[in-house]
Amino acid sequence: MPDPLSPSYQINRYLKIDSTNDILDRLKAEWVVLLPLIPTYFHLLISAIAPIYAGAHASLSRPSSAAKSKPQETQSGDDDLEEAETKMEGLTPLDALMFPLIAGATLVGLYFIIKWLQDPALLNMVLNWYFSGFGILSLTKMYNDSWNVVISFCFPEAYSLHGKFWRFENERRAAVSSDNTDVVRQSPLPGELSRLQLPTLINRFFWRLRDSRLHSLCIHAFIHKIVDFHIHLSPQSLISSVVATCCILYYNLVGKPWWLTNLQGFSFAYSSLQLMSPTTNSTGSLILGALFFYDIYFVFFTPIMVAVATKLEIPAKLLFPRPRGPNEDPSKQPMSMLGLGDVVLPGMMIGMALRFDLYLFYLKKQKKQDYIRGPQEGTTGSQDLHEQGTTELKKVVKAPWIPATGQWGSRFWTSQAAIPRDDRMRGVLFPKTYFRAALIGYTIGMLSTLAIMQLYGRAQPALLYLVPGVLVSFWGTAIVKGEAKLMWRYDESSEEEEGSQRKMQGSIFSPKRQEEISKKLEKKIKEVTRESQHPDENEGRANDQQGKRKVAETKTALEKNQKGKWLFFSIKRMNTSCKKGKAVSATRKMGPADRLEEKKAV
Repeated sequence: MPDPLSPSYQINRYLKIDSTNDILDRLKAEWVVLLPLIPTYFHLLISAIAPIYAGAHASLSRPSSAAKSKPQETQSGDDDLEEAETKMEGLTPLDALMFPLIAGATLVGLYFIIKWLQDPALLNMVLNWYFSGFGILSLTKMYNDSWNVVISFCFPEAYSLHGKFWRFENERRAAVSSDNTDVVRQSPLPGELSRLQLPTLINRFFWRLRDSRLHSLCIHAFIHKIVDFHIHLSPQSLISSVVATCCILYYNLVGKPWWLTNLQGFSFAYSSLQLMSPTTNSTGSLILGALFFYDIYFVFFTPIMVAVATKLEIPAKLLFPRPRGPNEDPSKQPMSMLGLGDVVLPGMMIGMALRFDLYLFYLKKQKKQDYIRGPQEGTTGSQDLHEQGTTELKKVVKAPWIPATGQWGSRFWTSQAAIPRDDRMRGVLFPKTYFRAALIGYTIGMLSTLAIMQLYGRAQPALLYLVPGVLVSFWGTAIVKGEAKLMWRYDESSEEEEGSQRKMQGSIFSPKRQEEISKKLEKKIKEVTRESQHPDENEGRANDQQGKRKVAETKTALEKNQKGKWLFFSIKRMNTSCKKGKAVSATRKMGPADRLEEKKAV
């Protein structure tokens, strides 16, 4: 007779199992029920991991352990076309405490509004239109990035063929060999496709298609102390914005199919992972820990979470069609659902793990270099080095930053052995130890959620399993590798040098924006003064007078900017081309007078 106090007896009693045959029968019964649900669960798992993987890689930018790349020269000499910065909203420990409180208050408020209205149709309409603004922006970004990936596969920047590496140069209408720039291929197609003998008209057509993806409009609007709006519009971004607007209008006015709800959910998650990030690993762990208890309370101890999730038809959840049960309404398609917070919140920590991998990669490439500090003030040159107070020190030399995003098409058409030979693609080759560990932990947590939900037949708080899976795998990897202290000290909010490519987003009223405009105007004063000098006397006098007038206009603009009255709006047509393996942005060839006339004071 089994011991009633033994753990195995208690477990079998709880599961209503009396013998080994009962265990086998129970497993067979569960497998029969689970088998038709496997495609649904696989769909759910892929849909949760895909936006996390894409959003985490899209959020990569220069870490503080890497040196800033040398400024890329432009054909026009204009400095307006700087590389875009990734601006993220940093979450502090105070946000970690406020997160569950605000989320709980919002959830309770929605619950009571639903109870009061009886029919949530009006609330659904208001919330859907409320989300439509961010929905258009996030869908546009996701569509635009997807277009760029697809185009990069059709028209990559480089490829390898039979041991040789080739890079396309649109100006020369040829693919240039990396070994000898005089050796070129005239075909616009990559890889083995470049062997095709295309007619001249088709060849030109493909080269024009290559050029069309590089054309864009740069719109820059500035109002002193209010807004600094800078955006690049390309053909694919315009198409993406039109398609995104149509999707949102269809969702709000015509119908709400599950795939369109998921599409908006994917875009929300993809954009959120590039806009929000905890400042430190400890802050991210604190946020997940607080929401761990929040999710448990509102799912297990109150009906609020389940009621709000099932009553509201808004793109804050992912829906997955599943087989109809015997007791379900045959006129309705049953759905399984996953809250968007179960994707975004652990995804922020997984994205931070990937950026920590990139930080470690450049940290290990740093070198120490000896240098001699000069004599102190007040010393004379006749004194020896010791008397002058000259000391030998070591300074840290950082490896230059190489972009770690994009180049999907080039990597596809390039062999693994040839990728390290190219500066642009070499940046993606860094170990992703912590990212893979956190992603594996997330996958195990999601599978555990589905298994427990299938076993007990009721909704489960996903964060109950996802948070331990992500944090244990993340911090456990650091402990095993002996990098726990380094991970604890890692801080994304600190900037070690001015002009860092990645920085937390500041207020639009920040004085730094006005300082940048003032510096640009001062630089233009120097340019106009220098270019107004001409070797010919007659032309030099006229050019000198014109230059003085432009200098005076620019100085007036500078004074207005300093007084807070400067306002301008400009539109430029640009063409971004690749030259010598680096992205070079160029505008139409313009003189100093043309550049100044583009920005007029109102």
